Amino acid sequence: MSPDPGRPFTVEPWVVREPRLDLTDMGQVESVFALSNGHIGLRGNVDEGEPHSMPGTYLNSFFEARPLPYAEGGYGYPESGQTIINVTNGKIIRLLVEDEPFDLRYGQLRRHERVLDLQAGTLTREVEWASPAGRAVRVRSTRMVSLTQRAIATIRYEVEVLDAPALLVLQSELVANEQLPKRGDDDPRVEAALTDPLMAEQHRCDDAGATLIHRTRLSGLRVAAAMDHEVVGPEGTKITSEATEDIGRTTVIARLQPGQTLSITKYLAYGWSSRRSQPALHDQVRAALAAARYTGFEGLLAEQRQYLDDFWATADVEIDGDAELQQAVRVAIFHVLQAGARAERRAIGAKGLTGEGYDGHTFWDTETFCLQVLSHLAPEAAADALRWRQSILPLAYERAEQLGLSGAAFPWRTIRGQECSGYWPAGTAAFHINADIADAVRRHVAATGDVEFEREVGLELLVATARLWRSLGHHDSAGQFRIDGVTGPDEYTAIVDNNVYTNLMAQQNLRVAADTAARHTRAAAKLGVNSEEMASWRDAASAMRIPYDETLGVHPQSEGFTDHKLWDFEGTPPEKYPLLLHVPYFDLYRKQVSKQSDLVLAMQMRPDAFTPEQTVRNFAYYESITVRDSSLSACTQAVMAARTGHLDLAFDYLAEAALVDLNNLAGNSDHGVHIASMAGTWTAVVSGFGGMQCDAAGLRFAPRLPPALSRIAFGLMWQGRRLRVQITAEEAEYQLVSGPPMRLRHHGEPIALAADPVTLPVPPAPFVEPVEQPFGRAPRARHPGG
Repeated sequence: MSPDPGRPFTVEPWVVREPRLDLTDMGQVESVFALSNGHIGLRGNVDEGEPHSMPGTYLNSFFEARPLPYAEGGYGYPESGQTIINVTNGKIIRLLVEDEPFDLRYGQLRRHERVLDLQAGTLTREVEWASPAGRAVRVRSTRMVSLTQRAIATIRYEVEVLDAPALLVLQSELVANEQLPKRGDDDPRVEAALTDPLMAEQHRCDDAGATLIHRTRLSGLRVAAAMDHEVVGPEGTKITSEATEDIGRTTVIARLQPGQTLSITKYLAYGWSSRRSQPALHDQVRAALAAARYTGFEGLLAEQRQYLDDFWATADVEIDGDAELQQAVRVAIFHVLQAGARAERRAIGAKGLTGEGYDGHTFWDTETFCLQVLSHLAPEAAADALRWRQSILPLAYERAEQLGLSGAAFPWRTIRGQECSGYWPAGTAAFHINADIADAVRRHVAATGDVEFEREVGLELLVATARLWRSLGHHDSAGQFRIDGVTGPDEYTAIVDNNVYTNLMAQQNLRVAADTAARHTRAAAKLGVNSEEMASWRDAASAMRIPYDETLGVHPQSEGFTDHKLWDFEGTPPEKYPLLLHVPYFDLYRKQVSKQSDLVLAMQMRPDAFTPEQTVRNFAYYESITVRDSSLSACTQAVMAARTGHLDLAFDYLAEAALVDLNNLAGNSDHGVHIASMAGTWTAVVSGFGGMQCDAAGLRFAPRLPPALSRIAFGLMWQGRRLRVQITAEEAEYQLVSGPPMRLRHHGEPIALAADPVTLPVPPAPFVEPVEQPFGRAPRARHPGG
């Protein structure tokens, strides 16, 4: 299917195809075509390096420190920030045809197509180009970041001469401190720019490759990049290599007749460390290269395909009735996998490793959105993300002490564990991140049944965060437990008392910590937990204040929120969104306007805390004031719209979440893809239309489809089992693909699942009154008749 106007990609089930080059879309395409394994990230830049929107080669958690200036300082303000940096670029392969550089901006571009293959895990390219002098060539390339060999990326680059003999020169390079374009944005979310952050320490070359080692100026991190090549060309092909401080280059020269091909296979290896010596890091990347060459290019492709075949056998989501949405959901799952697959006890950033947006920081998005997916589709990746949180506990303990609190205060935004938010009302005050981490532990243990993980990793995280809540809150004169002066998920409402989301998540955190400590008494005792402390956690949880507006019959987002003046939505023109770029925070903080789901997210995460009637009223109320200035909102609204019977609206929100990057709906996909929104796409399908909820008691489904879809199917892992669920308008089928028999619930009905699939009817959706969004902020109507 040809791309829609304004969309650079065709619609196909398993690939993302850019059928022609449009330089105006280059930034978005570079992000969507980024390849990663959670350790290495390569933006989808063209092989020759230029033109580009933003070149990008990233290593997870490799950053440079930078100052955080304040007009007025204060005690406890973070003093330095951390910014992910573009490390040594090994993607570059320059081509000269009879001394004329292959550059898409010159000569005649006859054909240009790139394809991201979600099953093969590769980015392929085919170009036909004639130089200004008329010499024509065909260029084919295949790029891959290995999911099986963590330190390795590889590129096969082939040039065929078409019309007349030509002298070709290929320059395959490693380039450090490459020049980056200046950005003119005033958007505070855009990454901080750094100039020449890498200091050269070592450069070497050999016959067909080179190695460069650099160190950051301030953070003191060392990075090694190495390349090696295999060349196939006509007789007389010449290969030389050279290296300087910031450039390693292998040059291949050959004279080709029409129909002949020059092929190079480039192997890249990356490694970094804050502790290892130059020789150790050098040997590490050279060993990785040796292993990659031993496997060979075809072997690496085969390993990649097998890895992804195994993954998709469970992870695939099938959607009948909307081809564009089918493609988008698979792209979303693919990018979530790439972000965490081989991160291995390092953070998963908000952009993964696809761009420098948000400075490469990780937020609460990881635990609340991404790990919901990974715990069911790639549980080891989810476990490693939580092990990373455990590894930064010493810094979180230190931060809590600085704030006068007990336990651990995890950073709102960070790369290596230090707080990097320079705006405390929407940073430090957003303590809910601690409960979000605890909830990810709870969900992961429920999904995997991993008792060892619960004891060795989960328990310490739960205890540390429970202690924070017990010290942050207090019992008032009426005996209720209050948590005052905090910021919930909605960043348009800050420094409030008793934010319902925060309080409910803290309540669950306290209860789960007490229950887990009771199950692992010996491990808990080593952490200093005793029965008295566990009792105090349970007391605080039982007495937790949950505000409720009796007059309106809804839960205020926080204490007194429903008494605030309503925002003037009708007087706000479309160009004033997102509001944070056009309106003072002071004005936002004292009005009823929500940037993103807050109370609605509380209902998704803690459905047990609301009656069905409250859920319906709350959803309708907050629909009318939520403007979705955050990409994190649509997926949550999709889930809750489905659960409250607004199936068409849920479908519209699902599409918004799924297409945020493929269609560049937020206008900033050039900074990197929105990993949490992509994760939320899976949740919208599985927890929304699939109605899945899970806890220690088991799995529950309450499926219903919107009229636009005729069928959905999805798989997941549950405590060592693999399940497949298929849903139509009339019935749902549950199949145990592997693992021991189990029980689950379908619309409240208990069923036993063993060797044979079980098919049950789907009850019709009840009639619901339509809900309204703020003026001009309804999602694009995608459903039939919308």
